[in-house]
Formats: sequence, structure tokens, C-alpha cells
Amino acid sequence: MSEVYFDHSATTPVDKRVVDAMMPYFTNEFGNANSAHQKGNRAKVAVEEARETIAEIIGAEPAEIIFTSGGTESDNTAVQGVVNATGKKEIITSPLEHHAILHTVEAQKRGGVTPVYIQPKDGIIRPKEVEKALTDETALVSLMHVNNEIGAINPIGEIADICKANNIPFHSDTVQSIGKLPIDVNEIGLDFLSISAHKIYGPKGIGVLFMRHGTPWMPWMHGGSQERRRRGGTLNVPGIVGLAKALELTEKNRQKHFKHYKKLRAQLIEGINKIYPTRVSINENKEHQMPHIINMTITDENGHGIDGEMILLNLDMEGICVSAGSACTSGAVEPSHVLSGIGLSDEMANSSIRVSLGKDNTTEEIDYFLDKLGVVLKRMKVAV
Repeated sequence: MSEVYFDHSATTPVDKRVVDAMMPYFTNEFGNANSAHQKGNRAKVAVEEARETIAEIIGAEPAEIIFTSGGTESDNTAVQGVVNATGKKEIITSPLEHHAILHTVEAQKRGGVTPVYIQPKDGIIRPKEVEKALTDETALVSLMHVNNEIGAINPIGEIADICKANNIPFHSDTVQSIGKLPIDVNEIGLDFLSISAHKIYGPKGIGVLFMRHGTPWMPWMHGGSQERRRRGGTLNVPGIVGLAKALELTEKNRQKHFKHYKKLRAQLIEGINKIYPTRVSINENKEHQMPHIINMTITDENGHGIDGEMILLNLDMEGICVSAGSACTSGAVEPSHVLSGIGLSDEMANSSIRVSLGKDNTTEEIDYFLDKLGVVLKRMKVAV
């Protein structure tokens, strides 16, 4: 095999049907959606049709959909907007959140806001722990739906009920769950929701923030009347059209893809247990786990961790794309904050890799990965 792509939680290829939907707005229909002439009006119609499609899929009103540059901006916008509007001094979140939330929350300290971190159990945030943390100064609760590194599923419906009962806005980053789990903002009870197109076979650089009518919030990006003065800037018409098409396609095929992920996951874990029973452990929450993310820690025959970055690079030499459980920051390798947050030592976190499956992955690719993992470990002079 020339290349096996197992890094879909990082980004996905753009579906050809999405590209086809976008192409007219790169060429003939290139108008600015805020222009009053016919070409601009046609672009605006495309934007509003996309807004309606997205709103219908997640159970929102079209006016509650704000287009952004992606999940990171959506997360920033939710946090900063609520803090600025309420003036309250606490934000409740978790140490397992994406850095788009963690860094934004930490930045609010400059304004006197205190982050309150709910400690997870087995990668999951317990609703009762959220309830105990609420105070009169809580501006916002922000907890992701599905963790991007380990695939654990938070009970956001139960958490939303608690927030609603206490009249506190609740935001969830659904970047890893949209198109894979059923999401209705009213059934769940969300006040804010973040979406990114490039995680669901759409283009990079476009996302959505759902904001429920009446929720306290102030815009922080100014410069134009776009998005009802909630987010200034010329609208990314091709991206918006592509996001709507991608979401439409993933929702239509959601159940089929979910079954496919479960099948591939079972094959992968069965193979690991058979070939590497004492060498590879899966970092998961067995009861609340998404099937498309498999995070594994790999050790040598003595139980010591193996350099995950080197495993990644060696797999890449075999044409296999995965991600590692560590990151190089300022020349030093730092363990994943998520793996550290679920109790792994630095050594074990740095010895982990993430396989994230996509709709077009095959059983043959799983077999290829299992075979080449053994090749890589032998090349690294680690007995299998």
C-alpha cells in the first residue's frame, strides 16, 4: 500500500461532492454576499440556504447560526463573548479540553476570571461534579462532547440539564462528535455549540458557532455588519457552502459510518490483543467510547515506554499516517495533557499513538497497520 491515512481526527480529505458544491463560488459566482448587486445576492442566497441546512440538522433556528473560521474561533467566541457580557468571574471546564478552550480560559485570568477545572474519571466528566462546582459567579460551563485524543464521550445532556436548572450557559465543543453522533441542540439543551468543517470531509477555514437566542453574549470580532453584527468580516461563501454540504452528507450516512468504525475498531483491537497482548494497551472508556478513535500506549518487553514520536516517524516511513501522544514545544517533548489528565505517567503518555479512522478506511488497511507495527518495533530493536 502506498499510503494509509489514520489521522482523521486531525483533518479529513474533502469529499468530492463537497468540492463540486463549492466550485461555482470560486469561479462564476464569486460575489461578496454583502454586495447589493445580483452576483452578491446570489452569493447571499447560497449562504442563507447553507445556514438553513445546518440549522435544520442540529435543531436550531437559522438566526442562531454564526459562521466562523473554524472550531478554534467558535470556542474563543463562546468563552470570551459570555465573559464580556456577564462580567462574572468563573469559568468551569476540564483539563482534558482542546487547547482552543484551555488557552482561551487561561487568557481570561488577565481580566480577573478564575478557571475552575473539573477532574475527569476515566476520561469522563461527572455531572454531579459540575453541579458541585457551580457558584453565583459562574459565567459559563464549557465541556467537549467527544475527546479528540481518547474518544471518551461526556454526558453533555445531563450536564446541560444542570446548567439550565441553575440558569448558567453551557457550551460544548462538538468538533469530534458532529456527523458521528445525533446532535439536537434542543434535545440536549445546549446554549453554544462549536463545529469545524474539516473534521467532516469539508474544507478547512470554516466553522459554526451555534448561539441560542437570549443567551448573554457580546461579539469580540468587529469590522462589519456581517452575521447580524456578531462577527465582522467578508463571508467565506465557498467554505460555508462546503460546510453545509459536508454536514448534510455526514448526517445522511452517520449510522452507516458508525457501524463501519465499530467494525474496524474491533478488528484492530482483536489484532493487537492477538499479536501484541503484553505490549500495547488501549486508553479508552469502555462504556462511553467513540469507535473511530483508538489511543494506544506501546511498551517494550520490560514494560518501559517506547518513544511515540519515533513510532510515528517509522510508521510514516511505511506509508502510515497516525498522530503521537506528545508534542514538541520549544525543543522539548511534552506529553499530551489529555493522557496526563487521565493518569498516564509522562513516560507512558510519550509512548502513545492515536489511530483515528475515516469512512474510507478498509479492513485491508487495518491488517497492513498491524503488520507494519511489528516491522517498526523490530526496526527500533524492540522485541515483539
